[in-house]
Amino acid sequence: MTTSFQLNGKPAAFDGDPETPLLWVLRDHLGLTGTKYGCGVAQCGACTVHLDGKNRRSCVTPVGMVAGKAVTTIEGVAGKTAEAVKAAWVAIDVPQCGFCQSGQVMSAIGLLTAKPRPSDTDIDNAMAGNICRCATYVRIRQAIKDAAGVKGARA
Repeated sequence: MTTSFQLNGKPAAFDGDPETPLLWVLRDHLGLTGTKYGCGVAQCGACTVHLDGKNRRSCVTPVGMVAGKAVTTIEGVAGKTAEAVKAAWVAIDVPQCGFCQSGQVMSAIGLLTAKPRPSDTDIDNAMAGNICRCATYVRIRQAIKDAAGVKGARA
């Protein structure tokens, strides 16, 4: 069965089982390896993509569910918010091992798209599903605040 969808603004299709997790379609069939496998049960956030503009864990999303929808991966994020988040991530030196970073960045962009001026509580709630084994949470919060232009003391 063929599942057709938009991927990073371009038409894409997967010819196979519609129950195949989107993560594996992206990585193994479409060659987009920026989205990472972490836990396989939607608990770590490493596999976060945007589905019609909303954060979605691709490891538990059957590809059949994205038929006719727009999927954006870390390779395809663009625009003012995305650029602000990426610049803040580098300026604050957020990544250490870097494994979780694509999911963290995707979640941060999703948060700032929905809530351009988030509070610390908003940030904590939005990012709670993203695990960073290097524990760069303080820098992640600061990078999000910087990207949003929220004033406050640096962490």
